Amino acid sequence: MSVELNHTIIHARDNRESARFFADLLDLEITAEWGPFVAVALGNGVTLDFATIPAEHIAMQHYAFLVSEEEFDAAYARITERGIEHYADPHRQQPGAINHNDGGRGVYFMDPAGHAMELITVPYGGWTS
Repeated sequence: MSVELNHTIIHARDNRESARFFADLLDLEITAEWGPFVAVALGNGVTLDFATIPAEHIAMQHYAFLVSEEEFDAAYARITERGIEHYADPHRQQPGAINHNDGGRGVYFMDPAGHAMELITVPYGGWTS
């Protein structure tokens, strides 16, 4: 068996709020709730398990998601409709814009817990065969 990522835990001020924000933005499903976790399943079988912890213990993390052009369009429409601050770059120097790196598009925004989220349509370095 090859090594695969199965799940990761994302700390949140409110696990339901963060899971719903992410699931709604990307048209995904909340698939389970158990103990302190609210899980959102990704297309490759990985789950994001959101866990509530005290806000002062949350360390900002960066999560990047590879999405199709159609998924990007839909998510970006939701970002702009909801007035979510977004940027073309990770340093937040280009507000209200997207980037066009490696022949694709990308956007950065923050989730409710302060994590840096990124959507890209082409992997960094471009597609390799």
